[in-house]
Amino acid sequence: MRIVVSELLSQDGVVEDPGGCEGYAQGGWALRWRDGEIEQDKKDELFGADAMLLGRVTYEAYAAAWPLMSDGDGFAQRMNSIPKFVASSVLQTATWTNSRLLSGGVIDAVTALKRRPGGDLLVTGSASLVRALARYRLVDLYRFAIYPLALGSGKRLFEGHRIDLDLVGHRATSTGVLLSSYRPAPASKERAA
Repeated sequence: MRIVVSELLSQDGVVEDPGGCEGYAQGGWALRWRDGEIEQDKKDELFGADAMLLGRVTYEAYAAAWPLMSDGDGFAQRMNSIPKFVASSVLQTATWTNSRLLSGGVIDAVTALKRRPGGDLLVTGSASLVRALARYRLVDLYRFAIYPLALGSGKRLFEGHRIDLDLVGHRATSTGVLLSSYRPAPASKERAA
């Protein structure tokens, strides 16, 4: 399987609470720019994935919200039905439909998942998990929706870790959000930098 990380980012790299449901003082910062282009991009991403990989905090937020939602285009149904793998050393059970806790060390478990046949293993939110996956070079593709604002504070995706990326593609939405895709730069390129 291919690991695809998808994140909503401010210009200064903040990923914390873009939807406004986590209690962050500046939460909900992405809502102003929500439009049909971004919604379609997220729908295509979700429906194109074979499974999701989530960290505990994101899993708990999604598991509390998505089972209560419905919509006309099937997004909520897909969120609830897609296979979900959960990386957590705290949770004892994963009760949300079609969820399974990873056993053993996260890096070993994710490495085993990557060896499975199949398509994309989608990671959304889960900043701590993404940092660990990046550190061990397990991410195959990063998809960022970069919003036209700087928050000045908040949890950043790559705090304390450098990662060099090669641009694969990009486009701007009508509201000014930049949708960009990157592959990790080869290790030899990072050392030369």
